[in-house]
Amino acid sequence: MTEQPERPQKPQEQYRTLDARSLRGLAHPLRMQLLSALRQRGPATASQLAERLGESSGATSYHLRQLAAHGFVEDAPEHGKGRERWWKAAAQGLIFDDAMLKDSDPAVRGAVDTFLHEIATTHSRELSTWLGTRDDWSREWTSASDMSDMTLRLTPGLTAELIKEMHDLVDTYRARAASAEIPEAEQVRIHTHVFPFTTN
Repeated sequence: MTEQPERPQKPQEQYRTLDARSLRGLAHPLRMQLLSALRQRGPATASQLAERLGESSGATSYHLRQLAAHGFVEDAPEHGKGRERWWKAAAQGLIFDDAMLKDSDPAVRGAVDTFLHEIATTHSRELSTWLGTRDDWSREWTSASDMSDMTLRLTPGLTAELIKEMHDLVDTYRARAASAEIPEAEQVRIHTHVFPFTTN
């Protein structure tokens, strides 16, 4: 399972595979928001991130240091001026090992639960933000957006195959965008959720 949703198609150093220890260091709502902000919008200071996220600079500074201790963020000295400390994401994607869902340590399972629920919350928040600001975008962009859901009857094997093919398709568009400078291009968020449910 990959988070927010990245696939290991770029050079491997762009991805961080989560283990039990690093997951416990990341599984905090503000830390995940800070990391996401740095990945999506580039290097920033604790004060800039505090303003962006509606937090105190003391809180963002503390949690950035915790993220740094676990290798999720690092200094960006090329952006610094004077005594300002700039931070950047150490990797552009996270890879989550599904085996941690069944870890014998309750602390790990608790971190997994926090991590996954914060991803779901982030997806909901991003979608709500889009719906609230779509009038700020051109007609071309509003027409190009999508909010769909579908129900299929599949086996676990077919479901895994579907997920892989969807991710592979997204990767082809990532490669196309990276191969050329396109002035009208914007960052586009793609959320996928695939899960079984009962109709009983």
